[in-house]
Amino acid sequence: MSQATLFSALGVSLILLAFLGSSFNKISQPSLTYWLLNLVGGSLATVGAALMESVPFVVLEAVWVGASVAGLVKWKRSKA
Repeated sequence: MSQATLFSALGVSLILLAFLGSSFNKISQPSLTYWLLNLVGGSLATVGAALMESVPFVVLEAVWVGASVAGLVKWKRSKA
C-alpha cells in the first residue's frame, strides 16, 4: 500500500466515521469530536490527494479542512 493510499484511506475513514456517527446520533454534529474527526480526516485526505497529484481532490479536501476549522471556531465560541 502506498503512502498516498494510506493517508487517503485513513482520512476518508475518519470523515465517514464523523458522518455515520452524526447520522445515527452517536456523535453530536456540533461537537468537538465531530469537528476534530473532520479536521484530521480532511487533513490526511488532503495529504493523500497531494501525494497522488490529484488537484481536484486537493481542493475538495482543503475546503473540507477549512470548513472544519470554521466549525471548530464556531463551536468554541458557543461554549465561551
